[in-house]
Amino acid sequence: MTAPILVLDRVTKRFAGHTAVDGLSLSVRAGVIFGLLGPNGAGKTTSIRVIMDIFQPDEGSVQLFGERAGRDHSARIGYLPEERGLYPRMRVLDVLVFLAEVKGVPRRAARLRALEWLDRLGLGDWRLRRVNELSKGMQQKVQFISTMLHDPDLVILDEPFSGLDPVNAQVMKDTVLELRRRGKTILFSTHIMEQAEKLCDELCIIARGKKLVDGALSDIKRTRGGHHLVIGFDGSAGGAQQVFADKGLVKRVDDYGQYAELELAAGADAQQILQRLVASGARLSRFELMEPSLNKIFIDLVGPEAARAEARPEGQAVHA
Repeated sequence: MTAPILVLDRVTKRFAGHTAVDGLSLSVRAGVIFGLLGPNGAGKTTSIRVIMDIFQPDEGSVQLFGERAGRDHSARIGYLPEERGLYPRMRVLDVLVFLAEVKGVPRRAARLRALEWLDRLGLGDWRLRRVNELSKGMQQKVQFISTMLHDPDLVILDEPFSGLDPVNAQVMKDTVLELRRRGKTILFSTHIMEQAEKLCDELCIIARGKKLVDGALSDIKRTRGGHHLVIGFDGSAGGAQQVFADKGLVKRVDDYGQYAELELAAGADAQQILQRLVASGARLSRFELMEPSLNKIFIDLVGPEAARAEARPEGQAVHA
């Protein structure tokens, strides 16, 4: 098994009496895409800032590349923060060259790499425009380029898909996959489960600063799978609601009207549900036993934590 490139060991970080990260342990192997998943306020950004040595942990430790984490490792890390920030009045190419030089890249090499990345992400024609003339999505791609110009081994992306339209989200997804094919390690945080399910080899789900589950996505699906049904209706759902309400058959249901995901009750038979649905007058377009989606696993895990968070005393601070 590949050695871990990043290890968090029981990391805790507090702010003014609020515990933003609570005893978090995780391990990221080299060459994988690792997702740090959680709702807003779960502690994802705080965890990343601890990894980046922006915050010092109150307890626990962080190792990078087999050594205690520190600013000395910054040359091997590319970091895209959640709060984007570029020099708005500088020209795109100039700001990229400047930021690459800060990371130790010679000016000539920085310019060549910047031009290559701008062309790759469809921004070549904008290289001489000022940053504030670009759309929000374009600026986000420019900032992403700035994280890559020094050719980092570990790429940390905090909410990289936030604010991107579907076309640019696809470009970002393709770029992340290309980085993995080149042997890079990618750690990214998100609360968008669809992207995480498509991209992640391994992941960690946190809520209220605590780890709820981690490991390979395939293992998490298998161990938390139970028996799940996906049901689609072709027009009439008949008496499906009555079938879904039978606790002897259905443990949990996520009903969208013309589509539903069911978790079977212990000992329930999917064929019995099928017979009951047909007898109820439902017209089915899909009836499939399958693994639960990451979105369903996330909701099942985080839902109880989110409910407890709602009960937090008024005025208690929350940190990302």
